[in-house]
Order: sequence, then C-alpha cells, then structure tokens
Amino acid sequence: MTSDAVTPGRAYDPARPGRLLRTERDALIPLLRAAGDTAFAADTCCPGWTVRDVLAHCSAALTRVIENRFEEGAFTAAGNDRDIAERADWPVSRIVDELERGMTDAGAAITAAEGLFDGVALGEWVHAGDVRDAWGLPGAYGGAGLADALPLLAEFSRQCAALPLHADVDGLDEPLILGVGDGSRPPARYIGDAPTLVRLYAGRPLGDADFELAGAAEGELNLFG
Repeated sequence: MTSDAVTPGRAYDPARPGRLLRTERDALIPLLRAAGDTAFAADTCCPGWTVRDVLAHCSAALTRVIENRFEEGAFTAAGNDRDIAERADWPVSRIVDELERGMTDAGAAITAAEGLFDGVALGEWVHAGDVRDAWGLPGAYGGAGLADALPLLAEFSRQCAALPLHADVDGLDEPLILGVGDGSRPPARYIGDAPTLVRLYAGRPLGDADFELAGAAEGELNLFG
C-alpha cells in the first residue's frame, strides 16, 4: 500500500468503492468456496449472526444496490434480519454466488450514486474481515483492500460528522485525517496499525491490539453502531 492512496486532501475517487469490492471479491470468494459447510455456522462478532448470516446480509445489500430496491425498512436492523430470513433455505453456494455477483457489479451503481452508498462498500469489506476473524484467518480488516478502504473510511467519517482524529498509521508517510472539526475540541490522536483503526471505527473487538488513542474514548469512534 502506497502512502499516496490516503494522502489528506486527495481528490475524491468515484471508482474507489467498486475497486474495493472487486479486490475483496478476489480474496474472499475462493476462501468461501473452499470452506466446509460447518464453517458457515461459526459465530461472528456481529451479535446473533453466524458467518452464513453475515454473507446473506452482504449479498442482499449489494443486490438491493444493483437493483435499486430500497423499500421502507431497507438497511435497518429489522430489514437486514428479513433479508437473512429470506435466504434461510438457500444453499450456501447460492448465497456465495449472489455475493460474488454483487461484489462484481455493484461498483457501477455505487459510483452513480455519487457517494450515497460508499458506506455500503466499506461495510461489505468490514464484514469480510468479520468472516476472517470468525474463522481465525490472518488479514482480518487488512490486506490489499486497505489502500482503498482507508480513504473510504476517512470520507465516511466526514459524512457522519465524526469527531476529528489524526491517525498516525503504521506504514503511511502522512497522518490520515478523519472526522470533522468544529472547533469544540482538538483532534484526537491515534497511533497504531491500520486493522486496529478499522476495528475501532467499526466497533469490532480489539483483543490485545497495541495502539495509542488520546483525546477520545474508544466508543466515540464507532461509526457502525
């Protein structure tokens, strides 16, 4: 990952969300197709959701974006549960097929929405990390997708008017600037690796991660609830 991919003030790249999804598709789909059926029953860090549930949610969300289906309740907690329930009788292979199609084709629709659904692409990538984490695999919330995920995270944090934070991320030459400053408090400061920063903003378990956070509580950074 090169530092210019996350240079503060870099112009918005509308192709970034689709590129992130395709990068993650190439890494995740082979893992899913090689896994045994019992692996999909593993619990994840998402309360009440197994790996199968996470994948069903992801495939449904991307299909909604592609098909422009946003009826009342879509993307709410209840709506997500309905999407998962609708796929309860599907074989896992069908869910993976739908997910692969979504990760391949949703980029164009997300780009056309001019930022409105960028958070969907970021959330899908985070959920891929949830699957790796549940299976004890390396690379959760990291890997090749970070070059696009970190700028998307920074942009999403601004859309959410998150508190300002300067992140000194391992391997980057310049700080990653997140959130929006309103003068009411100085920017918080993070020092550590990129996957841990993602975990903080996604509200994922930190385990024994080694990092420094000053000027903000961990819970204040959670953008996903």
